[in-house]
Amino acid sequence: MKKIALVLVAAGALSLAACHKNPEAAAIENNADVIADGIDNNASVLDDVASNTSNAAAADVIANSADALHDKADNVRDAGAAKADNVTK
Repeated sequence: MKKIALVLVAAGALSLAACHKNPEAAAIENNADVIADGIDNNASVLDDVASNTSNAAAADVIANSADALHDKADNVRDAGAAKADNVTK
């Protein structure tokens, strides 16, 4: 019973916090997070491919590509947050 109450309190606190955020800004940030998550998922697939590749040189190239994708995902998140911060309330 305590766990349910804790979950309800946490959900209430999150909904109150969301009330103070501009819906357009929240949508921008959420969309950026969804896109970045997709990019991160693709990078994770490349990481798995690199781990399962027997050719060391090819594995390095694939791992570097995965790292670049992870960096791009971070950039998308940062850009989304910056754009959301610029949306007027």
